[in-house]
Amino acid sequence: MAVGASEWSTPGRRALANDLTHSQLIAVSAGSNRAKGDKDPGNWKPSLQAYWCTYSRAWISVKATYQLTANPAEAEALFRMLDTCDS
Repeated sequence: MAVGASEWSTPGRRALANDLTHSQLIAVSAGSNRAKGDKDPGNWKPSLQAYWCTYSRAWISVKATYQLTANPAEAEALFRMLDTCDS
């Protein structure tokens, strides 16, 4: 059964943090980084709506790769962001 990363061991968290294949590290300003913090898409979205498709697809890719769960608010936000995709 999938669980959240809060249930992972330190080595498991380290593996995700250092995964360059499924990396979520994106260069942003310090202010943007502080605004997002550790919020999920249910609590934070990129201010540029044109980026929502890319952001949600990347977020979902990591969730699927690591078999992570999503709470209802997060899932709803991801669905809304996916609606901005052209295809």
